[in-house]
Amino acid sequence: MAKKRDVVVAVVIAASFLVVFVFFGIMFLGLLTEGGDLGLSGLGGNVGVVEIYGIITEESGRPVIKQIEQWADNNSIRAIVVHLDTPGGGVAISQEICDAIKRARDEKPVVAAMASVAASGGYYIACAADRVIANPGTVTGSIGVIFQYHTFNELMDKVGIGTETVKSGELKDVGSYSKPMTKKEELMVRSVVMDSYEQFVAAIAEGRGMDPEEIYPLADGSIFTGAQAYNLGLVDTLGGLKEAVDLAAELAEIEGEAKMVRPYKKKRVSIFDLLGNLLKNVNSNVENQLSGPKLLYLYR
Repeated sequence: MAKKRDVVVAVVIAASFLVVFVFFGIMFLGLLTEGGDLGLSGLGGNVGVVEIYGIITEESGRPVIKQIEQWADNNSIRAIVVHLDTPGGGVAISQEICDAIKRARDEKPVVAAMASVAASGGYYIACAADRVIANPGTVTGSIGVIFQYHTFNELMDKVGIGTETVKSGELKDVGSYSKPMTKKEELMVRSVVMDSYEQFVAAIAEGRGMDPEEIYPLADGSIFTGAQAYNLGLVDTLGGLKEAVDLAAELAEIEGEAKMVRPYKKKRVSIFDLLGNLLKNVNSNVENQLSGPKLLYLYR
């Protein structure tokens, strides 16, 4: 009897190990395949569309740079439209996308088309294009830089939680959630913010062919409608995506009809993708929480 019971226990343990192994195996395979194959909609098109939607991060920005480079190297694509619906995001990644657009302009015309929102880093990127087009109701502008983080020192004191820090320099733990910012830290952070701000103003002045002194009065974080931005010289013309495609075709001297081609992520519904995406999202959220405050060209 005891021997039979031991066999049952062994089978249960083995089955449990098998279930755990299969589960983690599926998650691992999901991660390997999660990148998603890109397909193309509008095959035979001559105007490549690059979409920048949502907050711009390293994760979302890298595929944008890759797509811009692919359209720039594709001989059948005669012009590029960068379609923006974004409040901005990270400073460095916005600058890299801007540089990718400038490189693409050496090969073919690039038009920036603003959708509902193209503010802060979104506007920074748009200024790199040959032409900028906005809807009359687009929210744009928000020219400026923000460095923001939360502090929980009072709450931590109430619940009896402390943070011990050993640091090599007085300013090493700037941005810590466990203490308020000191005056010296504020001065340092402000100098970093203002240097990034000057880079922003210089990029707009270059892209728009304006003097920096013309930009400063507009660069206090104010937002504008597309119509206001047009009157201020921040955009070239008003219209939507269709008008942007037509303008790009005109700049590229395309004869006949302008046809869009854009990448899209193939839809997949397998368990591998669902679990892979789940684990990736958890990973991403944890990394964002632990990576500390960042300089942002972001419309809040």
